[in-house]
Amino acid sequence: MNEMTFLSDIVKYSISGVLIFFVAWNFIKPMLMQSLNFQRVELKKSGLQHTLPLRLQAYERSVLFIERINPSNLLVRLHAPGMSATQLHQIVLAEIRSEYQHNISQQIYVSDISWSVVKRIKDETIGIVSSALNTLPPEASAMDLSKSVLTHLAGLESENPYDVALSLVKRDIQNLF
Repeated sequence: MNEMTFLSDIVKYSISGVLIFFVAWNFIKPMLMQSLNFQRVELKKSGLQHTLPLRLQAYERSVLFIERINPSNLLVRLHAPGMSATQLHQIVLAEIRSEYQHNISQQIYVSDISWSVVKRIKDETIGIVSSALNTLPPEASAMDLSKSVLTHLAGLESENPYDVALSLVKRDIQNLF
């Protein structure tokens, strides 16, 4: 009988110990979760202090890239008297690719949406300039290419793609705050 009492005592103490553990856990768990959440917020805030300036700079560079490859800016900047359409086309493509390569590391700090906008506007600009060249005769001047590209942009039924791209990137910047 002594063994039976000993076993029942072990079972009683074990069950009461487990119950005390669960009650204590239910009281301590919210405090632990609150402490953990506070630490996460502090860590995130600390990280933002370091990355926010880098992210803003990346967005600034993305906006600058879009502005620089906008044909109304790009063609004026690269045009030289006496240049052929083919020469201007080659210079424009080299300039766009160079600008893109210079800014490619910014994709780390901008959202996927903003970076896809930057890539798409780059590809569309190359497409617009290339298709404009293909519609011109081989002896066309750089001025003819510029007029053709700008006429194409002016004739778009939808909004100017460069304005749309800028507004999407700006909206993305506003989401940071």
